[in-house]
Amino acid sequence: MTAQLACMTDDLGPEEAMLVELDGADGAPVPVAVARDADGNFHAVSDICSHGAVSLSEGEVEGCLVECWLHGSQFDLRTGQPVQLPAVRPVPVYPVTVDGDKVLVDIDVTVPVS
Repeated sequence: MTAQLACMTDDLGPEEAMLVELDGADGAPVPVAVARDADGNFHAVSDICSHGAVSLSEGEVEGCLVECWLHGSQFDLRTGQPVQLPAVRPVPVYPVTVDGDKVLVDIDVTVPVS
């Protein structure tokens, strides 16, 4: 599979996130949090918090971090690494391509954790 249309660039302002469901390899929907950081860059991570199994797209985006609304875990949108407890496991990060006004996400590839 290749990158899929997740949203349009004007769907998100700086420090906003939204849930999109993309088609997985098996046809099942994959929940992805697409976020725009404070600098205007787009990121895509699994929408499911690795600690509380709730939607990250419903949390706050500050700088390049997304905060889980349930327990306050924060994740770096670039790496998926948790930077605030209680989460200790990273969330998957997916490659994002901006093509004109389209934000494309490839859920078949995860960005290596650094």
